[in-house]
Amino acid sequence: MFSNVRITAATPRAIKEASSIIRRGGLVAFPTETVYGLGADVFNVEAVARIFEVKNRPRFDPLIVHISDTSSIGMLTSSINEKVEKLIEKFFPGPLTLVLPKSEIVPEIVTAGLPTVAIRMPSHPVALALIKRAKRPIAAPSANPFGYLSPTTAEHVEKQIGEGIDMILDGGRCPIGIESTVVEITREDAFILRHGGLTVAEIEEVIGDVKIYSGNRRRPHSPGQLPYHYSPRTTIKVLRKKERKEILEEKRKRAGLLAFKCPEEREEILYYGYEIVEILSPDGDLKEAAANLFACLHRLDKAMVDIIYVEPVPEVGLGNAIMERLYKAEERSRYKNKEYLNRPQC
Repeated sequence: MFSNVRITAATPRAIKEASSIIRRGGLVAFPTETVYGLGADVFNVEAVARIFEVKNRPRFDPLIVHISDTSSIGMLTSSINEKVEKLIEKFFPGPLTLVLPKSEIVPEIVTAGLPTVAIRMPSHPVALALIKRAKRPIAAPSANPFGYLSPTTAEHVEKQIGEGIDMILDGGRCPIGIESTVVEITREDAFILRHGGLTVAEIEEVIGDVKIYSGNRRRPHSPGQLPYHYSPRTTIKVLRKKERKEILEEKRKRAGLLAFKCPEEREEILYYGYEIVEILSPDGDLKEAAANLFACLHRLDKAMVDIIYVEPVPEVGLGNAIMERLYKAEERSRYKNKEYLNRPQC
């Protein structure tokens, strides 16, 4: 239907064209405040199927439905309780995805056959304008190959999946830089299914205690729940406390380092010898670190080193979201290496 992909500045005219592509069954990458999404008309099952094909995404991994107005929620879900109402009032639009009982109108391919639907109202003006102009909700996972680094710029999208989609709206760099927090609301409880741009503490201030979901990661309730995800193509290793100094001081060959903050004077020597060092936040600010996470990993991956070592960040607030992604990236590296070692040899 469409040919060469274009990166187009997100002007009103471009947004109008992009909305027309969505309505005709095409795929458009667009910015949100978290990461770039790959969008299709939620009610067009053929278009949604193209998302899975372009991303090489397993069909059992559900998609998030993006809306531009809270009035759309009643169309997509069969149940809203008091906790849901409070979260919507406080955090929509924003980096929060709510998993709720689905209505019959939502196609099974969007929810991966689950009885629930993931709904989010992004705060990015380009995303809101596109959804509003398209006059329908948009199903949109991150605009990258399944399991790999999420895109926070239009150029990241073009490099990873540019040949498979119809238009890329360039709205600049995503300000939050990591995906939305996913919360499932049941009759009695609220569960964090994925850490993200909204902290647990912020959510608990509104609805009280929430639980961290620890169920079946092989059959996800929402995007981002699989045990391996968010990975560069280069092998990645998170440095544990006991091994950190040992590894940093050993002779390195073509290694990169993802550091949390600028080193203290007595630690500077531990940063020597790397091919490339990326620092998430010079002053150790978790918000800045989250915003820079994927951009730093993209640059490290591009450097073509043999391995990327990662200094952990404090697992508090946004640090939980950062480390959740880094641990899953490390797990994917283990999986890829195991898959390689177990291949039949010629």
